[in-house]
Amino acid sequence: MKAIRIHGFGGPEVLKLEQAPDPQPGPGQVVVRAKAIGVNPVDAYIRAGKYGDRSFPLTLGFDAAGTVESVGSGVRAAKPGDRVYIYGSVGGAYADLILCQENQIHPLSPKISFNQGAALGIPYATAYVALVNRGLAKTGETVLIHGASGGVGTAAIQIARSLGLTVIGTGGSAKGRELILKEGAHHVLDHHQAGYMEQLMALTAGKGVPLIIEMAANVNLGKDLKVLSPRGRVVVVGSRGPVEIDPRDTMSRNADIRGMTLLTATESELEVVHAALGKGLENGSLRPVIGKEFLLAQAAAAQEEVMKPGAHGKIVLVV
Repeated sequence: MKAIRIHGFGGPEVLKLEQAPDPQPGPGQVVVRAKAIGVNPVDAYIRAGKYGDRSFPLTLGFDAAGTVESVGSGVRAAKPGDRVYIYGSVGGAYADLILCQENQIHPLSPKISFNQGAALGIPYATAYVALVNRGLAKTGETVLIHGASGGVGTAAIQIARSLGLTVIGTGGSAKGRELILKEGAHHVLDHHQAGYMEQLMALTAGKGVPLIIEMAANVNLGKDLKVLSPRGRVVVVGSRGPVEIDPRDTMSRNADIRGMTLLTATESELEVVHAALGKGLENGSLRPVIGKEFLLAQAAAAQEEVMKPGAHGKIVLVV
C-alpha cells in the first residue's frame, strides 16, 4: 500500500510517501480502502512531537472515508464494499489502505461524498462534544462560535442550528464570513475589526451569550469572559499558546471555562456522538464543507495549509 510516514519528529518535510505492507485484518478488524483522508491540526502537532513520544515509522491521521476492503473474523456490522467513514485506526489514516477496529468505522450515507465523509471524524465529533457534552447547549440559547469558518466551526454552526440555537459566528476574511452565513449563522462578525465584541453585545441587547465555542483561546479567551451572560460557559476547542485572563470576569458571572479534546472521549460517548451525526447526515442538517483538496503525496503542503489562519472549510487528501 501507499502511505505517508515519518521516521522522526520535525516540520512538514518529514512526511514521506512510501510503500508499506498491506494490512491484514485480525479478529474484530476491518481494512478500509480510502478514497479521501481528513487533515487536522492535531496531525501537525503529533508530527512536530507536541503530543508525546511515538514509535517510528509512524503514519499520521485519524479521519478518512472509503469502502470496506476486507474484514476479520467476528466482524458483524461491516462487509466488503460498504461505504464508511472512520474516526481513528490501528495504524494511521494517511494511507490508501487503513486498518481499523470495527468500532472505529461508521456507515457513510449515500447522500454524502467520500470527501465530505473524510471531514466528519474529528471536526464533527469535536463540534458535537463541545456543544452538547461540554457546553450543555439548550434549545433557545445563543452561542458564539469564535472562529466559525473552518472544519470544526462550520460543523458547529450546523449542529447548533439543528439543536435550535441562535448562532453568532466570527470569521477573519470576507470569504470566511460569507461561508459562515451560508452555513446557517444568524449573525456574523469580523473578529479582526475593532469593536466587534461591542457589536455582539448589541446583538444580545446587552445580555451577552450563555455559550461560546472557542477555537483560538490564546487570542480570545480574555475577551470571551467579558461577553458571557451569568453562568455562561466557554468551551475551549483550540489554543496555540498561553493567555492572560482576569479571573474576576469568571467570578462576577459564576462562569465556567471548560476544556475539551476528542482524544479523551470514551467509547460509549463516541457511540452516542456518531449515532447523532449519522442521523444529521440522513436528514440533511449536517453537510460537511470541503475547502481545499490535495493529493496523498501532497500531505506536507496540506499540513502547512491547515495551520494557516483564515480557515475555510475542511482540507482533505484525495487518494
